[in-house]
Amino acid sequence: MKTDLGSKVMLYPTPVLVVGTYDINGKPNAMTAAWGGVCCSDPPCVTISLRKATYTYGSLMEIKAYTVNVPGDQYVKIADYLGMVSGRNEDKFAVTGLTPVKSDFVNAPYISEFPLNLECNVVHIADLGLHTLFVGEIVNVKVDSEVYDNATKPLIEQIRPLIFAFDSRGYYSLGRKVGKAFSDGKTIGTQTMK
Repeated sequence: MKTDLGSKVMLYPTPVLVVGTYDINGKPNAMTAAWGGVCCSDPPCVTISLRKATYTYGSLMEIKAYTVNVPGDQYVKIADYLGMVSGRNEDKFAVTGLTPVKSDFVNAPYISEFPLNLECNVVHIADLGLHTLFVGEIVNVKVDSEVYDNATKPLIEQIRPLIFAFDSRGYYSLGRKVGKAFSDGKTIGTQTMK
């Protein structure tokens, strides 16, 4: 039997993404956002959704570029801080010791210490209500050499990305592979499902 919970934000997994931007004066900022993900494969695009009240929202409306930085689970406390404090009031890079690096491809900083960085130009903006959706076309991806087996295959087991659970307000780590995509499902009709 199922229980109706009503209209809620409850989708798993919700990735923990750290959005890197420059403000109008060129000051780097980073903000944790859990509302985001892949939205197109050709051209490659990701979305982030932010409240208008955030400092990052104003930067995106002005500069139209951002990075999506994927922290490993060892950065859980820093990721939480980056989502709790406004860049209007604090220099988050000075406080955390993280290193902002100017992208060669977009007008936004990426975070050197985080293992995976997507460099994006804003191609669509949609006001959804409390949040505004920014669609960014990925123009470059950077990955640390320690977390990939070749230039195109990052290893999630070594990145150990975080997810956020809205209902429990908790962070969780990903990494254990449990099946192979685009092949295991082919045998559903001939095997007993677990």
